[in-house]
Amino acid sequence: MKRENSVISAAIEPMVRVTRSRAAVPEKSMVASTAELPKQRGQKRALQISSNPAILRVRNKNVPLTSCVEQKCRPVLKDVTNLCCNTSNGDCLNAVKVPKKKKITRVGNSSMNVSNVTTSVDPEVYQFPTKLPPRSSLNQSCSDRKSHEQQGNPVEIKGFSRKGMVGKAVRDAAPSTSTKLDFIDIDSDKKDPLQCSQYAHDIYNNLRVAEIIRRPQSNFMETLQQDITESMRAILVDWIVEVSEEYKLVPDTLYLAVHFIDLFLSQNYVERKNLQLLGITCMLVASKYEEMCGPRVEEFCFITDNAYTKNEVLAMEILVLNFLGFRLSTPTAKTFLRRFVRAAQASYKNPNLELEFLANYLTELTLLEYGFLKFTPSAIAASSVFLARWTLDQSSHPWSPTLEHYTYYKAQDLKTTVLALQGLQLNTNNCLLNVIRAKYRQDEFKSVACLSSPKLLETLFQT
Repeated sequence: MKRENSVISAAIEPMVRVTRSRAAVPEKSMVASTAELPKQRGQKRALQISSNPAILRVRNKNVPLTSCVEQKCRPVLKDVTNLCCNTSNGDCLNAVKVPKKKKITRVGNSSMNVSNVTTSVDPEVYQFPTKLPPRSSLNQSCSDRKSHEQQGNPVEIKGFSRKGMVGKAVRDAAPSTSTKLDFIDIDSDKKDPLQCSQYAHDIYNNLRVAEIIRRPQSNFMETLQQDITESMRAILVDWIVEVSEEYKLVPDTLYLAVHFIDLFLSQNYVERKNLQLLGITCMLVASKYEEMCGPRVEEFCFITDNAYTKNEVLAMEILVLNFLGFRLSTPTAKTFLRRFVRAAQASYKNPNLELEFLANYLTELTLLEYGFLKFTPSAIAASSVFLARWTLDQSSHPWSPTLEHYTYYKAQDLKTTVLALQGLQLNTNNCLLNVIRAKYRQDEFKSVACLSSPKLLETLFQT
């Protein structure tokens, strides 16, 4: 009797994702529920890019809702190509010509011929030496390095280098921290093995190097893309945020998907009719990497109102993965934000959830803004913590010795990023894309989107 009830409930329930509880249901009931997916899905939101170069629309299509699904209404966006034009880069409708000598990978054919596509990713993989030097020589080199450091001379890290890039990245990314700082050790609690307290310092040093190596270009709209604009990219990201909320995806999937989009647009010319196809494909790849059980390809086709077929999504997935070289592990701003918020909470007796939500809100706002590609993810995360602390409390300095020790940033290093971030918080450009703001106005996030920060004092960025 219990088994029959579970089968009936599984067939009635509008299935969005296969969770662990649904995985325990017999296969027949799973097939029956998935067969009804297009009819039981709440509301289809399709971002459609018109052939008209001045129009980028989001279309709503109502579908009969079941009693279990909450209806979400989103107004139809009209001509929004000038939506976010009040930026420092001027008019976003001005098309930039592609340099004649620039080698371009065109993603315009619907057939997605993979054999004709070339990528600029270097397939070279670092090969570790098969034979290690004798132990005595290792000890000697370690002693030499230690004595070299004691003399006050800098030690250049030459290991693990590819074409001389990584050695410089290590020196730029992880500057030496001052031993005079009276900081709080956030890695002293070794009871939770998930914190990796013994290796956390080395892990984040390695991530600081990786964020410099795998970065998208910050000027691809001016130098390469001529059929899409900054506002179109912002609308796509805004739509992706809404989709990730509907599917309850983890934040890392959202950040990683946006990173893949920018990385692909940095070196591949994309027509506007394929911009949304690139967006859902990057979400598919990111969800496969981050989610325990991500949405299926058919679901990504469904949310676009079947504007793209399954074969087109799979063909684009081949292009994206070949371009990335199947190297999907990349630190994002969310990666650094977890540790920086932990360092900011060290001075509190009880965790301040409002600070955590506000820092996440500010960091998520930067995903929409094309101009923030010039800042590193760690700088964005550190600036979000800085501005969040200043917004909540002006009685003390928002930057503490603990934050300086664990972020490797001083207050004056973050001045430009913090000022730009405050402009996003106050919405000085009057951007009308409100999915992120509406998300963080909810009581679930303590309505941190309703907060505004006072004017930043010049003394905050002085030593």
